[in-house]
Amino acid sequence: MLVRANAEEHPMRRLLIIGAGGHGRSVAEALMLSGHSQPTAFLDDAADLPPHIWDIPVWGSTALLASCVGHIDAVVVALGRNDLRKALHARVRALGLPLATVIHPSALVSPRAVIGEGCAVMAGAIVGTQARLGEGVIVNCAAVVDHDCTVEAFGHLGVNACMAGGTFIEEGAWMQAGSSMGYGVRLKAGQILGPGQNLPC
Repeated sequence: MLVRANAEEHPMRRLLIIGAGGHGRSVAEALMLSGHSQPTAFLDDAADLPPHIWDIPVWGSTALLASCVGHIDAVVVALGRNDLRKALHARVRALGLPLATVIHPSALVSPRAVIGEGCAVMAGAIVGTQARLGEGVIVNCAAVVDHDCTVEAFGHLGVNACMAGGTFIEEGAWMQAGSSMGYGVRLKAGQILGPGQNLPC
């Protein structure tokens, strides 16, 4: 399901973040700065995690996800790997849990953009008019999705990546840091555009 970027969401009192690495911590901070909800806990499959990150508890691995039902209101899957994010979205949906979208308060998102469930639009990012983000998309810090662009489900723009107007990222493709796409071009499903590379018109 897609929702308008300017739609007001009900505050979520209990929000679970899957992923306690750098992206997960950035998402947690964006949530706290937004004032809409406070992260309740992290789940992460890494070994030797601390019992808390800041004052947010780490409940354990994703094997505990089903036991979280009834203790949280929604989930953010905050993992940079597109395939893992997709797989965990499916697990969350199978449990009937909602997926939350996180938009950093310093991001600029057009009210005419359409944002899918479970997206993360990070600090300083820009999403232009009539842009469309599918489910589980990441638009990382200072990345640009210009007017009339489409990013299909589980696409990922790295830091300072730039999509010129009318460009298209197919499902699961990844623009790494500092890469760019010329007007109207298409990045194929699962393709990776490396750091600083350009996909010309």
